[in-house]
Amino acid sequence: MTVRVTKSQQQKFNEDMAMVARKKSRGSDIWRRLLRNRLGMVGFVIVVILLVLIIGADVFAKHNYAMQVFDNRFAYPSWNNLLGTDNLGRDLWARMLHGGRISLLVAVFAVFLSSTIGIILGAIAGYTGGKTDLIIMRFCDILMAIPTLLLAVAVAFTLGTGPVNTAIAIAIPGITPSLRLIRSTVMSLKGNEFIEAARASGSRHIRVIFVHVIPNTIAPLIVNASLGISGSIMAISGLSFVNLGVQPPTPEWGSILANGRTYLLDFWPIVVFPATFIALTLFGFNLLGDGLRDALDPRLKD
Repeated sequence: MTVRVTKSQQQKFNEDMAMVARKKSRGSDIWRRLLRNRLGMVGFVIVVILLVLIIGADVFAKHNYAMQVFDNRFAYPSWNNLLGTDNLGRDLWARMLHGGRISLLVAVFAVFLSSTIGIILGAIAGYTGGKTDLIIMRFCDILMAIPTLLLAVAVAFTLGTGPVNTAIAIAIPGITPSLRLIRSTVMSLKGNEFIEAARASGSRHIRVIFVHVIPNTIAPLIVNASLGISGSIMAISGLSFVNLGVQPPTPEWGSILANGRTYLLDFWPIVVFPATFIALTLFGFNLLGDGLRDALDPRLKD
């Protein structure tokens, strides 16, 4: 049986294959430039190692993070307890790994929520302009007028404690950076030929925004999100430190650090190790974000 292919079908097939080839080529080009960025790869390795340890916490930690052994309180690092134990005899290594799950999940959810709202509002403001843009940007100015941590504390105090409420409290101050970034990107894109072609073909504004405009803002958004995760982890730790974030007995780096401040002068591991995990995570995501920014910048191909 012979299948006949029309000229238009063949042309469409060739265009689709060419588009796939361009996407693969662009992806490999971005990865190659990231590999050449030494600091970016250092951040990538740190983030991967932390993710492997945190995701495999049940494998890498032989003790239950909630198990209390009062006869083994304030034990210094040893083979049995890699990072020692806290004031209740709980294994710090297990609490660090399981606490990382909470910190990263809350941070990722907060960044996702703030980025989603920022994308939608920023794309609408940048594309439509006029009064809509004015209203959205005044809302953005109000949020920016309040210090980030103070706004997060106020929202957390209003909503209450817990992982979800903590994520929402951190996401609200994080809307403005994503919104302003997407708005500026959309304003530089909306005069391009492919946007004009979409309008000329009869596409509605909402379709142009979500199908043609937003997908072209992904590159700067990825960089902003990777840098935002480190800031969110810091904010989570800060809220937990002042008892407005994730509450005990759920392990979280900030709450572990807050619990250990009382014993700082007598037992240093209970403070040093949570602070080290937080610092390494911030360092890794910041380096990775800088590397992605350089790799995704088309002006830095050479």
